[in-house]
Amino acid sequence: MLSQLLADHAALQRALGYKFRTPGILLRNFVTFAECRGERIVTTATVREWALKAPSHEQRRNRLLTVRRFALALHAEDPRHEVPSSDLFGRASHRRRTPHIYRPEDIRRLIDAARCLGPEGSIRPLTYATLFGLIAATGMRVSEALALRLPDVTEDGLVIAQTKFKKSRLLPLHPTTRRALEAYLECRLQAASQSDALFISHQGTPPAYPTVVAIFLQIMRSIGLRGAAGSPGPRIHDLRHTFAVRSLERCAHDAQAVARHITTLSTYLGHAHVTDTYWYLQATPELMAHMAAAGETLHEGRSA
Repeated sequence: MLSQLLADHAALQRALGYKFRTPGILLRNFVTFAECRGERIVTTATVREWALKAPSHEQRRNRLLTVRRFALALHAEDPRHEVPSSDLFGRASHRRRTPHIYRPEDIRRLIDAARCLGPEGSIRPLTYATLFGLIAATGMRVSEALALRLPDVTEDGLVIAQTKFKKSRLLPLHPTTRRALEAYLECRLQAASQSDALFISHQGTPPAYPTVVAIFLQIMRSIGLRGAAGSPGPRIHDLRHTFAVRSLERCAHDAQAVARHITTLSTYLGHAHVTDTYWYLQATPELMAHMAAAGETLHEGRSA
């Protein structure tokens, strides 16, 4: 019963243009949990028990809100479905998580560790090493990297056709990134696969988003950059933040260059509005030094 309701709900969301990837995974998990208890409707008690199985408060609240949206849709047609309160775990103010800015040596350790993955002799280690390296070198979203197809690799760069805001864009590549990608392509084109996806697993199929995140976390723990499961630490999405910050640092001492760079960076990252890019520009010692110097210059100019 709940499985069919979820299937209908997911179909509607995708018809409306939503990818419904992460919510779909969570809701399938919840439905399986509820149906194993013989339940055919959503109940607040079951939602609470299932959500509490998450390792952190943030994840528990995310589980709650995801099922709550599903329950609201079901309740509109069948009032037997209970809609849990959004404050079931207390009120929470929305606060964006402070991104981690990677050091170059940390990215190198991540890529080197990915090259040590098994099975030995398979394309899997090279797939993950190239995938993580490409995200770090271009700042693209994980979903965009996984959506790349072989024809998207052109002489002019990478064609990002499936974006968050339904806009296509071209990503020029640095020569070193191009060489790394060509080395991967040489192996990729010899691999047995019926898919035209750029990145494939050792089984010849494109890796799923949750699998990529799980492998990333596994590697980060193995090299000491994250703690045990459930503890906070650097995320794969922070590679995108790092790209934005490091690119801005290169023109930090030229105010006009910064203004031009922000616009270009916003386009390169695939943001709908340039204001979306500012969140990615976290303070680093170099940027803070530039801001302090600019403030002193402005103060001296006004004093004069």
